[in-house]
Amino acid sequence: SAGPVPVEQLLDLLQQRVTELRTERCEVPYEPGAAQPALPGARQSPESGPARPAAGSPSPADPDADPDFESVGDTPLAPLLDWALQALVFVGALTYGDGQATLTPLGSWAVWVKLEQICVAAQSPAGNIEQAAEDMLRGCAQLRPNAARAEYRAWLAARPVGNAVTELIHAARGEDALLRGLAFEALRVVGAPAEPDVRAVVDEPALRPYALLWLAEHDGVDPEDAHEVLTREEATWLWVDTAAAVADHGESPMLVRHLESALQPTVPQLLDEVRAVGHPRTVQVLVALAAAHPDPALAKAVRRAAFQVHTGG
Repeated sequence: SAGPVPVEQLLDLLQQRVTELRTERCEVPYEPGAAQPALPGARQSPESGPARPAAGSPSPADPDADPDFESVGDTPLAPLLDWALQALVFVGALTYGDGQATLTPLGSWAVWVKLEQICVAAQSPAGNIEQAAEDMLRGCAQLRPNAARAEYRAWLAARPVGNAVTELIHAARGEDALLRGLAFEALRVVGAPAEPDVRAVVDEPALRPYALLWLAEHDGVDPEDAHEVLTREEATWLWVDTAAAVADHGESPMLVRHLESALQPTVPQLLDEVRAVGHPRTVQVLVALAAAHPDPALAKAVRRAAFQVHTGG
């Protein structure tokens, strides 16, 4: 990033790195002229000698046969380096000529973006960046919102954004409602690159309310007003899904407080509409709510509604 770099220097760095990788992987270097181990099950005749190159082709063991040949062991690196530099020239990341390579402003920007990603990933507060999306989200479930967002950023910085979004959408499709909500929180950190994938799941009943809220906020709607994009049925479905997350991972008082966040003005109306939306966790949510609520009459009504849903009434 400080200016032009001779190609010979880049080739030397590439050779060093390949040597380091081979050492880490405990590769056995192939020495030209040395006997190669036979493949399992292969037959060799006493008369057969080492394989010979075709007539007129340069020997890979003879550096003089190709003046540009540079290698570490048996790997020609000069053509690989030239191919990489030409590809970077093609996308405008550097200029390449007179035996030197120079970063363009675009190339410098790309380098600093990558360095920023490395630094962000290194600051993972909870150490979940190597985990799959579901395990990462579970690890963030007990974090405060700001700490969780920092963890999402670190996790995202450690992998290609397309793969990360795919993993998060897959986690949101699971049975755990808590992970569904957290996955869309992580997608909010992703921002615009996630928009096509979020739009693609709008027609999936389990993800539709979350996707609609995400898209509304992405389009500039205030998060406090974003719920207005949901129909009453979608909002009720989301209320049941959130209640399922609270029932699975929260405490009884939280579930009772969640009752107060329902759109319906009365409990009987809420129960009627909850039965109508057909959420797969409706029975479990109502049973948990009945067990948690301190009002015996209300708890009895909720238990009756749960029984009716269970029996198809």
